[in-house]
Amino acid sequence: MIEGLAMAHPQSGSTSELPSLRLDGHTALVTGSSKGLGKAMARTLGAQGARVALNYKHGKEKAEATWKELRAAGIECDLFCGDVTDEGEVGDLCARVAKSLGPIDLLIVNATPAQPLKPIEQYDWAFYQSMLDFFVKSPFLLTRALLPRMKQQRFGRIVNIGSEVFRRGVPNFSAYVAAKGAQTGWTRSMAMELAQWSITVNMVSPGWIPVERHEHDAQADKDAYKAMIPLRRWGVPADVGGLVAFLCSDAAAFLTGQDIPVNGGMTVT
Repeated sequence: MIEGLAMAHPQSGSTSELPSLRLDGHTALVTGSSKGLGKAMARTLGAQGARVALNYKHGKEKAEATWKELRAAGIECDLFCGDVTDEGEVGDLCARVAKSLGPIDLLIVNATPAQPLKPIEQYDWAFYQSMLDFFVKSPFLLTRALLPRMKQQRFGRIVNIGSEVFRRGVPNFSAYVAAKGAQTGWTRSMAMELAQWSITVNMVSPGWIPVERHEHDAQADKDAYKAMIPLRRWGVPADVGGLVAFLCSDAAAFLTGQDIPVNGGMTVT
């Protein structure tokens, strides 16, 4: 330890070494982690020592390829199919993860459905409800299932993956924007409710970071967005994965209730 840099341990209140960014001994569930940003989060968490539960609902072949890739990189992980918007499946998923990798104490809520841009006249309530199911019902069900263990050990990390669209008020995207706003409010409320058990709840809100599902997006739209980014480059999945891993670590033990944009300065709070 460098002299003069002793500090209070985030849970005990005693002096100790600087808090670690390592996640050894923890089990992380990353929902929707077979590809894209979820895959990057899972890989980064695993690289920091966490055991990682990869989750998918559709696309078994792609999910298995991701699982094999992470295992080849030396990451302890397992693959779990499950619908995180279904109450019965959530309980079963958490039980299967605990049996394979140990009780979950790092929860990353990332799974998302398709996100078409439409004027409000072309939406119906069923689509609005699907957005709420993924971004409010899913974190609610997962958190409720995992809280008994987190409260018992007085430790837990919950990270919701939001979006810059809530701050930017993107038009023709009302269902997604509204659901992300609801998820933001839920994050803040849960952070206050669970703080007494040293359980932190935060949100990471990426901008447009091109991944597989963006491969057919119009180049003109991509060029227009990139031109607005103050850092003058595209974000990459690892930019999100690094922040998620930090929020799960002891170094972020005093940070809760926050919504952190990852968009090169597109929004300033």
